[in-house]
Amino acid sequence: MRIAKILLAGAAAAAMVGFLAAPAAAAPTDDTTATFEVLAGTLDIVAPATADLGDGAPGGTITGQLGTVTVTDSRGAADASWEATVTATVFQTGGGTPPETVLPSEIDYWSGPETATTGDGTFTEGQATAGDAAPLDSATPLTAFTHTGGTGGNTAAWNPTLVVNVPLDSIAGVYTGTVTHSVA
Repeated sequence: MRIAKILLAGAAAAAMVGFLAAPAAAAPTDDTTATFEVLAGTLDIVAPATADLGDGAPGGTITGQLGTVTVTDSRGAADASWEATVTATVFQTGGGTPPETVLPSEIDYWSGPETATTGDGTFTEGQATAGDAAPLDSATPLTAFTHTGGTGGNTAAWNPTLVVNVPLDSIAGVYTGTVTHSVA
């Protein structure tokens, strides 16, 4: 009887050790909290470094495109609105003393329609048609293009046209000036 009790006690002890050593049951799911950061970028505008608008006679017009102007908005803003503007300096030639000039107000700017856009919101050209062309100025910016609403990033590109109303008293020569696009 004593042996039976010892064997029974030994079996119970062995069962208890087996129970305690059994692997834990795994949970059917588990969560990991992951994070990432969207960085705030910049609002930039890029325009061609040079443009040859062509040639023409005194009293006539010279019409030429500047090349593609592009606004890139990577600010990641909740309101991704911006306005691109344009101004110009006096155009002058070294052919006389003092140099001969064509004023910015004698040069019309026509943004034309966008050539490409990305992102949401509303893209609007400053001058949709040639009939909407407006004179440039050296002090008062002319709206070239706008973007309203939308969120996050966006881009817009257009190829503006300049129409030089050559004064009748202009002398022959190559006239040089600067057209400046800005965005804010």
